[in-house]
Amino acid sequence: MHRQRYSSAVIKNFLARQTATKNLLATNDAVTKNKAYCDVFINHRGIDTKRTLATLLYDHLSRQKLKPFLDNKNMKPGDKLFDHIDNAIRNCKVGIAVFSPNYCKSYFCLHELALFAESKKKVIPIFCDVKPSQLSVTDNGNVPKKDLLRFESALEEAKCTVGLTFDSLEGNWLDVVNSASEIVMEILIEMKSINFH
Repeated sequence: MHRQRYSSAVIKNFLARQTATKNLLATNDAVTKNKAYCDVFINHRGIDTKRTLATLLYDHLSRQKLKPFLDNKNMKPGDKLFDHIDNAIRNCKVGIAVFSPNYCKSYFCLHELALFAESKKKVIPIFCDVKPSQLSVTDNGNVPKKDLLRFESALEEAKCTVGLTFDSLEGNWLDVVNSASEIVMEILIEMKSINFH
């Protein structure tokens, strides 16, 4: 598979335009109060990846002058969980779904993934210590049937999307974080160029 690489000048130009856009948004109180604006939403299972891959991604993307969303970094006591997260997903530009062994046991993870699919967001899957074929929605009787169908559909779509694989026992954390960040940048640059045409 061929991946286009962008020169550092193109990336610097993109980041400068990105900062200018954020500054314009920051001056518009109505926009910033009503929408949880972010460049990339990091969907993950906290018990598996919050202290590792999810936080490393958040920190790296922040250093790249992007605005990532990670629940424990962007939410504060008193925020309505579904309202805040759903709004962030609907207003993000791209998503990263970090699939892990306990991912499919979480209603919240699957809800976020389904919302990505329903919002037609581009999602970069990272299969961390799990193969796509191992992912399945389990019906424990507590999830409404309509949600099960949403979750199964979104999971099948994600499993059929080219992503990154990572073995935490043998892989290099920096490599997967850099690869994911590079892909996010490429997607954002492509989205920006499409919007200018």
